[in-house]
Amino acid sequence: MKVLSLFIFIFSLFISEAQADNRQARKYIRQGNSLYRQGKQHEATVSYFKAVNADSTDARAQYNLATSMFPENWKMVQKEQTDTMVQTLIKAAELEQNPLRRSKAFHNVGTIFQNAKEFKQAIEAYKNALRSNPNDDESRYNLVLCQRQLKDDDQNQNGDNGQNQEQEDKQQQDQQQQQQQQQQDQQQQQQQEPPMSKENAEQLLNAAMQEEKKTQEKMQQMQQGQRRQIEKNW
Repeated sequence: MKVLSLFIFIFSLFISEAQADNRQARKYIRQGNSLYRQGKQHEATVSYFKAVNADSTDARAQYNLATSMFPENWKMVQKEQTDTMVQTLIKAAELEQNPLRRSKAFHNVGTIFQNAKEFKQAIEAYKNALRSNPNDDESRYNLVLCQRQLKDDDQNQNGDNGQNQEQEDKQQQDQQQQQQQQQQDQQQQQQQEPPMSKENAEQLLNAAMQEEKKTQEKMQQMQQGQRRQIEKNW
């Protein structure tokens, strides 16, 4: 009996602490909602963050924290911030018992992925939203749109690959044509200037030697004439 009484006492303390944490989390949620309605988005995010710290199992705290982080200009969002929002929304969806609110959490996940042009993840998120709420027409519309965008991207990518292959084939053809032209030019040059035979080379060498011999004889004659003239002058 004493052991059972001790267990009941410990269990009641645990329940009391959990209820206290939940009350504190709800308090921060109300503060965050009030700040968000006033347009104080940053202050609201801080309040929701306090609510999550007080009770991380509160689905509304997780959901409101993520939605308060949505910026006005998606182009300025960094990947780290989108990752945090996605993780928080998925956590909220896992904790949420209400199917309509769970659908909204998955819908927001799809919106984040769609704006990041990650269409496969967006499609899966919108499907989860529709599983929780089949009447969610906005998620159904975005799902069809993402499927169409994903198909267009695949077609464009295949088209680019085809163009790249055509360019590579054309370059190879041009290179082959240039090599063939060079070979033809070399063959024509060889035909126009036939290689010199051994007899032709000897004839040219003998002619050059005879010419050089004549030149040397003329030089000797000129030198002798100069000497005779100088001697005569003496």
